[in-house]
Order: sequence, then structure tokens, then C-alpha cells
Amino acid sequence: MSDFVQKRLIVIVGPTAVGKTGMAIQLAKTFHSEIISADSRQLYKEMTIGTAKPSKQELEEVRHHFINQISIEKDYDAGQYGRDALDLINKIFETAHTLILCGGSGLYVKAVLEGFDEMPDIPETLRQEIIEEYHEKGLGWLQQQVQTNDPDYFDIVDQKNPQRLMRAIEVIRQTGLPASTFRKSEKRELPFKVVKIGLELDRHLLYDRINQRVDDMFKAGLLEEARALYPRRSLNALQTVGYQELFGYFDGDYELEEAIRLLKRNTRRYAKRQMTWFKKDEEIEWFQPNDIQQIVAFIGASH
Repeated sequence: MSDFVQKRLIVIVGPTAVGKTGMAIQLAKTFHSEIISADSRQLYKEMTIGTAKPSKQELEEVRHHFINQISIEKDYDAGQYGRDALDLINKIFETAHTLILCGGSGLYVKAVLEGFDEMPDIPETLRQEIIEEYHEKGLGWLQQQVQTNDPDYFDIVDQKNPQRLMRAIEVIRQTGLPASTFRKSEKRELPFKVVKIGLELDRHLLYDRINQRVDDMFKAGLLEEARALYPRRSLNALQTVGYQELFGYFDGDYELEEAIRLLKRNTRRYAKRQMTWFKKDEEIEWFQPNDIQQIVAFIGASH
């Protein structure tokens, strides 16, 4: 039983561009561990530059899981991820003592640590119908639909994320019940210790990093990547910051300069929403991204 207690999942969260990948790799090397990604977009094989995946070198330095795992054609949600990731974590813990869970998708982290009830199957025709309505009527329509039909879920969901909102409408239309009725109320009991680390930066520094990252993405070929994905722009996986702005440019809605401005602005807004989500969790201990020694000491003390 004492050996059981030694199992430890180190969770690294924080906003986009704060430096989670670099920290996860340093900690994985320090603790001879592997990394479970909790990023809802790095899962997809076809989305690379726009999702800021770890580089080829970084992926070779430490073993990563749930990166380049599935195609954008496949229907995959937080509930499924939570079940798959927890299965893998338990399997790795059969031989390992420490694992890193790293990502900025709060819902995906929650899916692993707390879980959701089984969500109903949604027919593809219904899914496409809702995506088409969203493209026609916009984000405001999605927000109004969810707020009216499921106010409890609307209060906790990322209200600017069309994918999450569309998922809620799918459930409502398919079952006649609010999506919130399928969310677990009791906390999952985990057979390992969880240590939560949050990374944060001064807002201006973080926003500078985000703007620079977007510039670097364009240098790396983001425009070409988005153009290749454009014919499949209605897929659920592509209803996301980093691609939607460029699809608008391809549609002729605005010039490229405006697409870049929108992408930077929407990424900054996304980072702000991530911080709002994570700051609600009182179990997270916050550090600066270069505080590696303090973080290692904190993890050591928590054993």
C-alpha cells in the first residue's frame, strides 16, 4: 500500500504561450517521467502550427501522449479524452511513480481529474445542422440558445468557445435535457496523488509573448496550413482560434492584416479566459515560468 501512495500526477496548467511545454519537459527529465497532453487541439494530426504543438525535437526529448493522436474527421470530446487519458495514466502507473499532465484546456484537465457522466451519442446530421446554423447566425445565437435552454451550463462554460456551445445544443436537441444534467456532481476518487502547478506571467509580458508567437506561426507556414484545412472548415475540430480568423480571410471578409490582428486579439482573450478558469481552483500553486527550482522543491515537499 505504501508503494501505491508514491504514485504522483503532476498537473501543469496556465494560459497559452506561458511556457507550459518547456516546463513539462524539464520536470519530465527531472523526475524521469512521461507527459500526458491535456490540449484539446494538439490531439489532431492535421493541426500543427496553429496549435503550437511541441517541436519534433521536444517530442523526441520526452515521450508525449495525446499529441497527433486522431484525425480532425473523428468526433472526439472531453468526456472521451478523460476516459482514455485516465486509462493510460493508470496503465503507466503500473511501472512508473510520477507522470506529468500538461495543458491549457481546463475542461480536459477536469475530465481526467473529476470525470463526466456518459454523454449521449449525437447523429452526424444533427451536428452538421447546428454547425451550419452557427455559421449563418453567429456566436451570439449560440450563446443565446445555451443561456436560454441550459443556464447552469452557460454559467460555467467558456462562452466564447463555439465548439463547447454547439456541443451543449447538440445534447439539448438530441435528448431534450440540459447538458448540465450529464455532468458529474460527485468528485472522482483517484488512486494517486495530484500536485497542481499553475504558470502565470504579468499580463503585458504574456500578451507580448502571444503576439510574438502568432508572428512566428506565420513565419512557420500557418497561412498554408490553414489554406489546406479550409475545404474542411465546417468540421468541429476547426471551430477554433487560429483557423477561424484565416478562414474569414479566405472567404473574403477582410484583408490578411485584419486576420492577423483578430488572431492575436482572440488568442489574448482566450488566455484571459483560461486564467479565469484556473484561478477558481484553489488547489493550484502558482509560479513564474522560470521558477524551475522552486517548482521542483514544491513537488518534492508534496510527496
